Amino acid sequence: MKKQRPVNLDLTTVSFPASAVVSILHRVTGVALFVALTFVFWAWAESLSSPEGFAMVKDIMQSFLAKFIAWGTLVVLVYHLLGGIRHMFMDMGHFEELHSGNSSALFIMALTVVLAIVLGWWLW
Repeated sequence: MKKQRPVNLDLTTVSFPASAVVSILHRVTGVALFVALTFVFWAWAESLSSPEGFAMVKDIMQSFLAKFIAWGTLVVLVYHLLGGIRHMFMDMGHFEELHSGNSSALFIMALTVVLAIVLGWWLW
């Protein structure tokens, strides 16, 4: 006999709570940081290799694309750091209820937006 159960495989119709979105984005930003840090380490190593390498990295960082990538890397770092702090508080027993968990998640997202604007202003 075939079981009759609801099956919803369309993820666009599923509404995740804010705490789930923040948790998923924390994992995504961890992967993004891993990828972005390869470029950061390359620029760091190149700039320390010689005066010419430093000048090359300095020239590259003057372009809009490089500043945009640097801004994105910093925003991902800030979000991941704030999300990690939130997860540490959750490990200590805070923000585990539905209301406080969603409130803390919305706070992390709002603070990230504010800091992203500040970082953009600082870079440009």
